[in-house]
Amino acid sequence: MARQTPHAVPFDETRHKHVPSLHGKGDDFINLGEIIATLFEWKWLILSITAFAVSVGVFVALVSTPIYRADAMLQVEDKGTAKGGIAALRDVEAVLGDSTSVAAELEILRSRMILGRVVERLNLTIVAEPRYFPIVGRALARRHANADAPAEPLLGLSGHAWGGERITVQSLEVAPDLVGMPLTLVVDEGEQFRLLDEDGILLAQGAVGILVNGERVSLFVAELVARPGTRFDVSRRSQAEAIASLRGVLEVRERARQSNVIEATFSDTDRARASAILNEVLNAYVRQNVEYRSAEAESTLAFLEAQLPELKNELDTAEAAYNNYRQNRGSIDLTMETQAMLSSIVKVDNDIVVLQQKRDELRQRFTAEHPQVQSVDSQIARLRALRSTLDKDVSRLPDTQQTALRLHRDVEVSTALYTNLLNSAQQLRVARAGTVGDVRIIDSAVTAHQAIAPRKALIVLLSGVLGALIGLGSVWAIRALRVVVEDPETIERELSLPVYATVPESKAEEEIDRRIKRGRNAGELLAVAHPDDGAVESLRSLRTTLHFALLGADRGSVLITGPAPDVGKSFISKNLGAVLAQSGKRVIIVDADLRKGHIHKEFALPRNGGISEFITSGLSLESIVRPTIVEGLSIVTTGQIPPNPSELLMHERFAALLHGLETQCDVLIVDAPPVLAVSDAVIVGRLTGATLLVARAGRHPIGELDQAVKRLEQGGVSVKGFVFNGLDLQRQRHRFGYQGYQYQYKYSA
Repeated sequence: MARQTPHAVPFDETRHKHVPSLHGKGDDFINLGEIIATLFEWKWLILSITAFAVSVGVFVALVSTPIYRADAMLQVEDKGTAKGGIAALRDVEAVLGDSTSVAAELEILRSRMILGRVVERLNLTIVAEPRYFPIVGRALARRHANADAPAEPLLGLSGHAWGGERITVQSLEVAPDLVGMPLTLVVDEGEQFRLLDEDGILLAQGAVGILVNGERVSLFVAELVARPGTRFDVSRRSQAEAIASLRGVLEVRERARQSNVIEATFSDTDRARASAILNEVLNAYVRQNVEYRSAEAESTLAFLEAQLPELKNELDTAEAAYNNYRQNRGSIDLTMETQAMLSSIVKVDNDIVVLQQKRDELRQRFTAEHPQVQSVDSQIARLRALRSTLDKDVSRLPDTQQTALRLHRDVEVSTALYTNLLNSAQQLRVARAGTVGDVRIIDSAVTAHQAIAPRKALIVLLSGVLGALIGLGSVWAIRALRVVVEDPETIERELSLPVYATVPESKAEEEIDRRIKRGRNAGELLAVAHPDDGAVESLRSLRTTLHFALLGADRGSVLITGPAPDVGKSFISKNLGAVLAQSGKRVIIVDADLRKGHIHKEFALPRNGGISEFITSGLSLESIVRPTIVEGLSIVTTGQIPPNPSELLMHERFAALLHGLETQCDVLIVDAPPVLAVSDAVIVGRLTGATLLVARAGRHPIGELDQAVKRLEQGGVSVKGFVFNGLDLQRQRHRFGYQGYQYQYKYSA
């Protein structure tokens, strides 16, 4: 049963003041019931947006190009373990450098030095791929990727690739202004092709397997499998661009802190190409590491090999001079004292030469002021001072002994120096051959069989979540932009006018209305066909409260109108009349909407012979009152639609019409046009005893209802109250509190 108000509130100046709600304290809190009700009200919009988003996500997941990832692993060793087979060569240990920093190796792996070698070796500056149909072309082509022959074109689009096309461009040289520019290779008959620039100008023309030289381009195509007419996108990138592209998908990181293990990954749309490129990166990195570790040994070895021929010549010269002297002077034996002096001189000279070589090596890396260089200089100075002392001792020997000692000394010194230098050179050769670097490949690059992207399930899930959020946001935006009255309490609170009845939505009435519009079932009323419908029950409560609306009125007529079209005023008028007639009252319904009146259709009556004819043609009152299928209920139609409805309603015969009808019935119901659309309702309202405004749930802002009341009051029509129509009980069922209460009581067999 609909909520009732047993009295009418007269209009006064306080009506437009805000009246606090009995439930106003709930405004400060989130009304969960209102949220649930709103979601159910807009559930189809939310579901539609979500379904559309999910379908878009499924489409994106299906057409997205899969991306595969290859991974590999390196170990960066400390210098002590990296030397391996040459660890015993302690004499050249300083040449091989210090321990390795993992952070530095990570940067080296991504450096232009390494990636540049990979770009050159794999010819990555050349880009050549088939031209696919936009959006879905790649997805369709993947279905024929392993076909023996190219797939047939769809929809006759032979210029695009549809699967099975291949091209291998081994060399491509272009003019500087064409670097980075997109070129088009068009396949012709007999493995012929044409190369066009972006403006379609021919740059070169040739065949597969033949070097093509043009004015601005040189091209060698090693393989071309495609239908004639198929187009390929070809371009020559700069090395910097190719390195940047390579670096963008290469990831290197230390697998665990201080583990000295580097994990490298590379992503690409081609599974085989991903592992090939990553393996080449690792090989280039290992090669440069070995080259760097052996670079200093190579430099020292080059220095020693340059000194060896000179020392060999000095040794040969010294031996020749000593042998000649002995032949000329005969065999000369050195005394014990002379031999001891010779040994000392030879040792000092050898030490001086070794230190001098060490100084030359240090001077390649340091200046003369460096502490290590100065330390060597001081040692050389002490040895030379000792050598001067020994020279003074030699000068006291006999001449023959001095000469023999000097020549024998030259031989001994040259032999010792040459032997030491030769041994050092041999050790460095062994060190250079045994250098393996500080890094080693633990796992070569392997590409996973499953693609890492797109993650189809995640895309669909996220698209569904995003669609739901967009749907909820759309509902919020609609609700925020459309501030409308959803419950009758708002009318009472804001306008201080009673709501005499709250009429719920009726599915049965919607079906009846559709059948009447199609002309299939005229003359059917909800109050007659479905007397137990909730809307009819609410109208029965309005029948009871109508008595209070007419209290104090000098006429027994009721004007029913609304602020705007399509609020259900005609539905209220005809079914209220039927309910009143069923209670034993005599009821006449007057269709005063001389513009779009249609009540006659619901009663299967003709329009002619109504108000227009009564006013203009002088028809009698009895001739225009027509009985209906409901006993006690009669109707007065609009008659022919006149060109001047307002003027007819202002005619004295219309007032006489209403006055005469009031004497023939208990209740006269007048259905008038909308208040805000035309002025007809104000004209009719001055001739009736009471005026009720029909408001539809979710249709009007409160300002529109207030404006309708003001419009009537300014014309001298006092509005008794409202009939709130079209309340969604499904929505109300999810609301909590007083606002959600809707009672129904029906008979059951």
